[in-house]
Amino acid sequence: MRAKGNGRPEVCAVNLLKITRGEVSFDRIRGRDASLIDQPNAADEDAADVEWLLQTYEPRVDAEALAADADARAGDFDTIVDITRRKEDEET
Repeated sequence: MRAKGNGRPEVCAVNLLKITRGEVSFDRIRGRDASLIDQPNAADEDAADVEWLLQTYEPRVDAEALAADADARAGDFDTIVDITRRKEDEET
């Protein structure tokens, strides 16, 4: 966690996407679904899960341009999410 700026919606959304479902003791459905990690062709389900997660737990942001980036040889699998703050929640 950062020393400052943890209340910004973008930072909260990024922190939320780093949580795996089941990690939060009293809120077991918060986080991303770990069962989608090793499944082939699960990009659509993962994108829907990320969209649901952000709509449910961080309504101050919009998730746009969800994409899966995979380098199978290196074992790197990433979900790229373009996070933008909603217009009604922008600070002036």
